[in-house]
Amino acid sequence: MEQITLKDKKFDLFIPQAEIDNTILRIANEMNKDLKDKNPLFISILNGSFMFTADLLKKINFDCEISFIKLASYSGTASGGRIKKIIGLTQDIQNRTVVILEDIIDTGLTIGNTISQLIEHKPKEIKVSTLLFKKEACKRKFKIDYIGFEIPDDFVVGYGMDIDGLGRNLVNIYKLT
Repeated sequence: MEQITLKDKKFDLFIPQAEIDNTILRIANEMNKDLKDKNPLFISILNGSFMFTADLLKKINFDCEISFIKLASYSGTASGGRIKKIIGLTQDIQNRTVVILEDIIDTGLTIGNTISQLIEHKPKEIKVSTLLFKKEACKRKFKIDYIGFEIPDDFVVGYGMDIDGLGRNLVNIYKLT
């Protein structure tokens, strides 16, 4: 579909499924080289990153573990600016390589908060991977090791990302018109 409507808002096709698949394969290939001997713990930030995480992990060809945490900062089309920890980390990450998997980094509040919380548990190293990065909107400085797409500061839905719970199931990514 070239255009969809969710919550009375129109969205245009932005990144088709084939481009997403190719980008995830590129990220996986980079990780397969960089992380093959590290047995990393992938930490997926729910809800938005579930599709990215599932598709990425299918292409990882080394020993690894996966865990999920859930943080929230959005309501509707705007960031609330506050991060609420809903489901926490249960694994011991001390002296482990940790790879945070995020669907989108925009203001940087969620990922910055996540990194800060993880540092307290003394991991060996923390790497960050995001499918989408809004460089213009990012207010915090941190290293992103694996970036799928750098995008403008547009509101997007699909491929795990939503507007008030709708649109996560879409295989393409759409942007608000």
